[in-house]
Amino acid sequence: MAKRKQIKQQNILGFIISLAIILLINYIVSFVHFRIDLTAEKRYTLTDQTKELLKNLDDIVYFKVYLDGDLPAGFSRLRNSTKELLDEFRVYGNDNIHYEFINPSELKDKTARDELYRDLYKKGLDPTNMKEKDEEGKTSQKIIFPGTVVTFQSKELAVNLLKNNISMPPEVNLNNSIQDLEYEFVRIIKKLSTEKTPKIGFIEGHGELSDIQVADITNALFDFYSVKRVKIAANLDALKDFDVIVIAQPDTLFDEKDKFIIDQFIMNGGKSLWLIDAVKIDLDSLAYTNATIGMVNYTNIEDQLFKYGVRVNPVLVQDLQCAVIPINTAVVGAPPQFAPSAWYYFPLIAPPSSHMITKNLNLLKSEFANTIDTVGEGLNIKKTILLYSSQYSKTISAPARVSLDIMKYEPDKRMFSSPYLPMAVLLEGEFESLFKNRITPDIAFNKDIGFKEYSVPTKMIVVADGDMIRNLYRKENGQITPYPLGFDRYTGQTYGNKEFILNAINYLCDDSGLLSLRAREIKLRLLDKAKIMDEKFKWQLINTILPIAFIIAFGIVIGIYRKRKYAK
Repeated sequence: MAKRKQIKQQNILGFIISLAIILLINYIVSFVHFRIDLTAEKRYTLTDQTKELLKNLDDIVYFKVYLDGDLPAGFSRLRNSTKELLDEFRVYGNDNIHYEFINPSELKDKTARDELYRDLYKKGLDPTNMKEKDEEGKTSQKIIFPGTVVTFQSKELAVNLLKNNISMPPEVNLNNSIQDLEYEFVRIIKKLSTEKTPKIGFIEGHGELSDIQVADITNALFDFYSVKRVKIAANLDALKDFDVIVIAQPDTLFDEKDKFIIDQFIMNGGKSLWLIDAVKIDLDSLAYTNATIGMVNYTNIEDQLFKYGVRVNPVLVQDLQCAVIPINTAVVGAPPQFAPSAWYYFPLIAPPSSHMITKNLNLLKSEFANTIDTVGEGLNIKKTILLYSSQYSKTISAPARVSLDIMKYEPDKRMFSSPYLPMAVLLEGEFESLFKNRITPDIAFNKDIGFKEYSVPTKMIVVADGDMIRNLYRKENGQITPYPLGFDRYTGQTYGNKEFILNAINYLCDDSGLLSLRAREIKLRLLDKAKIMDEKFKWQLINTILPIAFIIAFGIVIGIYRKRKYAK
């Protein structure tokens, strides 16, 4: 009896000691951040750049996430992923990361709710209509704003969390949205917490796009950069303070002085984005006539781009993957009757996911685009094709007759036999000056000019379509209002042009590896829906009966074992 009591006391003491050890370990671990990410692509592990940024915050960053309430499974997954990421941010942010999840539809008062909707839209959050069915089969619509408003000190910016690529299924769009969460949040935090921002210069004076024609991308860039229009006008210091210059669809000649200043800007490490039309064509003329002529657009920068390693060809790309325009299909004398028709001169470009600039982008809309060739054998220049046409494309050389008659006939795929034509290229490395061995000694050795024959490591992007950055606009009551860049007024669809330009400039400006976050890829492991439907009953049967059968079998085995053991 005494021995049994002693054993019982020892068991109780052992239990108390074990419990105390467990509690002590939990207390110690609460002060130590330790997590193990067992996923193949390390989806729950922050990058070193993100950790460093969060540790260096000197004030609170507040996230208002408008994604809460009764949501479908996909949006619930996006909300949960957002919360998990923000919790991870808080670990490294030294209590400088705060967040709140809000359901904008929970307001009972319709006036107040509509006012909140308008406010969120003005801040930059895009609404999504979600249809719901109740138990009686009645359908209702619910507006959600899958985004967040981020505040740091007195500054505020909005971030849309949902990627909506029309060429991708919903599951892939959702996966891409979750994949880009860290990049989007880090990008916004960096913008809000950085006092000195890079300076972007839009070159003018050579027939480039006007301020209203690039108003939407300019406004978008203002959220991240200092933006200014600049006229070189032979001023050696015109580009002195700029980090990136944008040359958008020039249509008149560059003189040699302006070319020299741009050249030396590049030699000194300046970045550049060129959007060039090698063929000039007037689309508005097609509203009055059935055809027009596309002529070679000579601007005197062809030799400069050639020296840097690219040539924009004076050809027009036709692509079966294209946008539509309304065409009058009524017979002569009858009232006009417009119908959408495929316009092969407006290729829709599917950006490849092989580079961080084009990763996860929506389709891009181009207009009368040209092709690009990479030239030269410079060993110090890395050339990366960013955009190309579809599998079914071809070119016609300028001068070219452009006629609406091509839409009257079914296209012959055999005629579109030039697949994947390059339309944009990224150049990185050390460039050779266009003016090497071309200037007098007085200029070459002038200390005030500081002429360089070779550049420091830098980069540039050349796009063979000036319309890629041009937004439409409307005039009402004397006011000019720009449409979003990439907006198609015929279909109401907004393409990914703005995101492409933003990514391009972000890449040109970025020295901290911010865009490396876009290179991360979370593999989407989808179930085979057809197989699920075919084998639904089998798996239901297995999931229902097999666990019960296993427990019964385990009980029988244990019973037989105990019976044999204690029978002896």
